[in-house]
Amino acid sequence: MQQIVEWLETLGMSEYAGCFAENRIDLSVLPDLTDQHLKDLGLPLGDRLKMLRAIRELAVAPRVSSDASSGEGRGQDTTARRDAAPVQTGAPAAEVSGERRYLTVMFCDLVGSTSISAQLDAEEWRDLVSGYLEAACAAVTEMGGHVAKKLGDGLMVLFGYPVAQENDAERAARAALSIQRALAAVNRKNAEIGKPALNARIGMRSPFEVRIRFWIKALRPNRGKPTYGDYYILSSYG
Repeated sequence: MQQIVEWLETLGMSEYAGCFAENRIDLSVLPDLTDQHLKDLGLPLGDRLKMLRAIRELAVAPRVSSDASSGEGRGQDTTARRDAAPVQTGAPAAEVSGERRYLTVMFCDLVGSTSISAQLDAEEWRDLVSGYLEAACAAVTEMGGHVAKKLGDGLMVLFGYPVAQENDAERAARAALSIQRALAAVNRKNAEIGKPALNARIGMRSPFEVRIRFWIKALRPNRGKPTYGDYYILSSYG
């Protein structure tokens, strides 16, 4: 870990040493860092760009050194092959990186939603579910959860993405209790206008080991920069 501290000092960014140590980031994982990772760690745009450039230079330096030493005996043959190599221009449409994560996964949906929806007009049912989902999402976000998907009247929530913490499972359990309290508040409000009460069931699994692929969306026309943060789960373990 001392090596990463010294590297940060050479960049004039020693203030991030504690953050890197807390997230166990050492020289071996530097090449895997993306702009989204650094953003999640709280680095501003300028420092992220400087750090990513320095990481690329770290990756290039060993190859340049190796090419120079191996090319001593080959002379101009090495130069000819280098000159003949195709030059790639323009930025790639997408960047892909993958990593293994331990997540806490929560699923939450309504009980008996089919029978309740049959008693209401489509607009009334939509408003009822929307109020519940908004309250549930707010409860989850407050505890640091990431709403991965809205599945009809349900949610899939991840704890441990984008930034893992030691108490992910505890925060997920607290979020589940917050959802139930928020739903009780929604039911009290709905009871005043004669709408039916809703009940939610919540399930969790922790730890849930998955391999997640993150990527940068392809550049869109008339857009200066790609957008970050998309992901999907490639596979799960155990």
